[in-house]
Amino acid sequence: MNGLWDEILDGLERWRADGTRFALATVVATRRSTPRPAGTAMAVSEHGEVLGSISGGCVESEVHELSARVLARGRAELARYGVPDPQAMSVGLTCGGELDVFVEPVDTVTYPEFDQVLDRIRSREPVAIATWIADDERRGSHVVLDAAGGAAVGDATDRVGQRLRSLLGTTSAHTASSCTTDEVRAEPDVFLQSFAAPARMIVFGAGDFATAMARIGSFLGYRVTVCDARAVFATPERFPYADEVVVDWPHRYLTAQAVDSSTVLCVLTHDPKFDVPLLRVALETEAAYIGVMGSRRASADLIRRLREAGVSEAQFARLRSPIGLDVGGRTPEETAVSIAAEIIAVTTGRSGLPLRDVAHPIHPVTPLRLSEPAGA
Repeated sequence: MNGLWDEILDGLERWRADGTRFALATVVATRRSTPRPAGTAMAVSEHGEVLGSISGGCVESEVHELSARVLARGRAELARYGVPDPQAMSVGLTCGGELDVFVEPVDTVTYPEFDQVLDRIRSREPVAIATWIADDERRGSHVVLDAAGGAAVGDATDRVGQRLRSLLGTTSAHTASSCTTDEVRAEPDVFLQSFAAPARMIVFGAGDFATAMARIGSFLGYRVTVCDARAVFATPERFPYADEVVVDWPHRYLTAQAVDSSTVLCVLTHDPKFDVPLLRVALETEAAYIGVMGSRRASADLIRRLREAGVSEAQFARLRSPIGLDVGGRTPEETAVSIAAEIIAVTTGRSGLPLRDVAHPIHPVTPLRLSEPAGA
């Protein structure tokens, strides 16, 4: 689906269909190390039921109480949790971080645009939302913008609208940031988030390793396609976690696809007659990750064949072969974990080293201001 809302979407739709009022608690800012990123949401119904989690258990009880108060008063509130907070003796983040949580009542009066948001997320259509979180008369108001361009609901400043339109063009399944609308405010007054169609993972090959890879790809939130030229192996029954299973020659299929900078390509066919023509096509795309399964000997032979086919040295730098990180995986499931770990490291620009051996922040936070260029 769309990342951070996957675990609560079904429940939210059920509550909306039943007419159940609820409070939506969203992490709108994080500082230092925190369990979940900005945009993570938890919902509490008027009957006390809970959907989702925003901190893995650290502050949920306090947020539950705050949600009940918000529902009773009918007005949104912003709370800060963390070790430096005066509440630290009663509630805090054991990881040493700090997070801001915006809790708002959701019903047809307080958030009339919410059904529009749910519909777009469910249908995997891009949608961007601006929520005013500052303590003023605009707190709790929204602007919702969808891919059709339009119909922003509510009133938006030019800069907010511009930023929303730029977010609609992102390829990340979910993007979120707290921002200020001018240079005077010391604290953010608007929270922006966008939901886009999930990034694609295309798995070439229809063996046991592909089955495991499709499963973990789905778990990570990718829209997974499995492609193999052999109809007897490429069947939906063998790949229940894939969104689609295609019978075609891999290079021919890929040539007809729109591959963008969020697409992940996993070549698990382990056969030069498939791999060479496929990789010649793959290395001309903007794919975020291109990995090929095989032993070191097979990898060296593949590179020789590709070089003879005219692949440049610069293109070889993009190739992850042998595929995966060195974690000792042998089974299809262990190998899929190894590949998934490398995909995460490559697509986030991280080293893939043990966290104890690196000094940079575990969860880097890059604050945005609306005064930055729209594409920043």
